Amino acid sequence: MAVHTQHPVSAPPAAPPRERTGVLLLRAWCVVVLFTTITGTAWVLAVGEVGAALIGAGTALVSAVIWLTTRPPVQWRRLPWFVLAYVAFAAASLLWTAWPATTLLTVALMLVTTFQGLFVAATLTWQELVRAVASACKWVVALSLVFELWVSVFIGGPLLPRFIVPERPAPDPIVYWSRDNLFDGGRIQGIFGNANLLAYAALFALIVFAIRYAARAPHRPLLLGWMAAALYLFVRAGSATAYVAAALVLVVLTTVLLMRTTRRPGERTRYYVVYAAVALGGLAAAWLLRDRVFSLLGRSSDLTGRETIWATVLARAAERPVAGWGFATPWLPWDPAFDGWIVDHGETVMQAHNMWLDVYLQLGGVGVVLMATTYLAFVWRSWFFAVDRPRWDLRADRPYSPLTLLPTLTGAVLLVQGLAESGPLLLWGWLAVVMFAFKIKQAPLVGVGPAEQTLALERGELPQRAE
Repeated sequence: MAVHTQHPVSAPPAAPPRERTGVLLLRAWCVVVLFTTITGTAWVLAVGEVGAALIGAGTALVSAVIWLTTRPPVQWRRLPWFVLAYVAFAAASLLWTAWPATTLLTVALMLVTTFQGLFVAATLTWQELVRAVASACKWVVALSLVFELWVSVFIGGPLLPRFIVPERPAPDPIVYWSRDNLFDGGRIQGIFGNANLLAYAALFALIVFAIRYAARAPHRPLLLGWMAAALYLFVRAGSATAYVAAALVLVVLTTVLLMRTTRRPGERTRYYVVYAAVALGGLAAAWLLRDRVFSLLGRSSDLTGRETIWATVLARAAERPVAGWGFATPWLPWDPAFDGWIVDHGETVMQAHNMWLDVYLQLGGVGVVLMATTYLAFVWRSWFFAVDRPRWDLRADRPYSPLTLLPTLTGAVLLVQGLAESGPLLLWGWLAVVMFAFKIKQAPLVGVGPAEQTLALERGELPQRAE
């Protein structure tokens, strides 16, 4: 006679609950948003400025509808106020701008990017956010490799924007989308059409993949493959400033890991003193030996003519030192104020190649102060988000999460990039600052806090606080 029992030992194990289709679609859409923002210049090269603008506006509209429909939990008092203050002042520059059309269009771009950063941070938990960023980076790495391979195999020569094959060599290779350098050892540009942008995107992807690997994400051997691909793109892009950014990332990572080993009050002080001394000494040595350093990296000591650009921008910015000439990120080359103002390799320059000089030109000293406070608040919060042990009660031995490293390492990359590029002011650089600053304020502990726990419960996840 058969005997049936409900004892848990003999009862068949229950399958894990399946995620709802809506949750999967939401995550997929966030990946689309992140990928579209990271590859913003690629869309311009592929479909033109108007097409890229329509794509940006369309994705923002869809995100707005999703936000209004899902209504993710948001603590409205804990918004990234310094970020919003800078955005508000940039929009206010419409009242005094010297280039109103450019200001109107670029402020719209900034508003879309800011909104998308808030949207992703509000709708995803920390685990989901890092996973979505990793997925977007995989698409960036894969498409850059496939694009360069396609150009070399099927085109067999350089490629112009809009997939145009040139009939004769261009006067300067700077105009090419791809220079067909995959097999000849030259610098490759990926889908960005710019080796420097590719290098920073590859470095960001490498950081994200490594953090996912350290967090023991599924399919870790595949993550090693993605890390190798990102590293290959980073090396082949050959960006001198990106190499400096990578070195700073290693310094920051080492410092964070050392800070995590402290056990008694005051121990961190010694590390901070040593870190400050090494940082100041390194910066001084890099400046004094810049000729030798950049010659080893294959670059001129003036960073390929950037000092000339900086001097020109600084002279114009000094004419309106308080509130600047008006927001313009990037400089639109068809605007008479920028068309032919600064020319490099026969092309009108679209940025100051320094984040702080660009802000000073556009929004004056007030803008520089607002941007400095934005980054100070972001770096401060992301630093302690990484070095402080997760704690919400008397227990003080909970393990650190590798996910908390992402904001502070991203901040290190953007700060270095901002010394030679204006990239941190737009697209993925600005989105990362908004997204991480907002997320840290909403959920200062991974898996813990009203917003984080509510999202986890809605998705059927167990928040980390329930131990």
